Amino acid sequence: MKTVTFRQLRVFVEVARHLSFVRAAEALHLTPPAVTMQIKELESAIELPLFNREGRKVSLTTVGEYFLVYAKRLLATLKDADDAMARFRKLESGALSIGLVSTAKYFVPQLLTRFRDEHPGVELKLLVGSNREQLVAMLQQGDVDLAIMGRPPKEMATRAEPFAAHPHVFVAPPRHPILAVSQPSLAALARFPLIVREAASGTRALMDRFFQDHRVEPRIAMEMPSNETIKQAVMAGMGLSFLSLHTIGLELRCGLLERVPVEHTPLVRTWNVVHMQSKLLSPAAEALRYFILEHGEAHLAAHDRALLAADSAPSV
Repeated sequence: MKTVTFRQLRVFVEVARHLSFVRAAEALHLTPPAVTMQIKELESAIELPLFNREGRKVSLTTVGEYFLVYAKRLLATLKDADDAMARFRKLESGALSIGLVSTAKYFVPQLLTRFRDEHPGVELKLLVGSNREQLVAMLQQGDVDLAIMGRPPKEMATRAEPFAAHPHVFVAPPRHPILAVSQPSLAALARFPLIVREAASGTRALMDRFFQDHRVEPRIAMEMPSNETIKQAVMAGMGLSFLSLHTIGLELRCGLLERVPVEHTPLVRTWNVVHMQSKLLSPAAEALRYFILEHGEAHLAAHDRALLAADSAPSV
């Protein structure tokens, strides 16, 4: 173990993330043979196999699964040390990993582009969790410096700061019968099939609580783990859905979806910028945190006003 290097650990973690030597090589800007060599040297150093290889198929061995926990810990500790030294140097440079729930990918890139224009020395990396549960795991494992999410985790010590409103609405395909009612009740909407996010999603948790609070049983037709797939299903006429307003801007503007003005909606949560309390943020991470808190609300408020105006305009 004395000959193990941090370079080998980084390569190992990336191969474990993708379960592909080729994709890991692309992510690390290395050649596949270089990645293979690093893994062979690491396996030689610990004298145990880390991966099962069957043709092009790669999977972690039991040893590899255990070693991955420690490799991530070591790399996270090295990153914390680097961030601490950066604070002494007061440098706003280096690499930042930002975690997002999938719903946030519709607006965060525009914010980050503005941040990068002001801080060209900072290299940004986006990691999108398919749902809240996956993003919480990224935070806990130290895979991300900051996370953009709706409901902050209560199961671990984090600092969560709200920066903008996050409205959620019911949507339907154009000319759906529910749209003939000016302000339908939730009970009226529940007569139609709903296409919903999976149970681990924050959007699903909010919808479930809304139905429970009004003592209405929803008619759930399908669960899907992707906002994009849900939108396509609704546009095809397979049912109604409940989605973040921030995911449906293009569809509302183009008339592909329509907002259903159900009583007591939109339901509004907040967007939060979150990091582990135990993590000492680098100057670059602090700069991004302040940027989001300062500019996030105005950016999303303008976005929401444009969407709601387009939604209320008479169709041609």
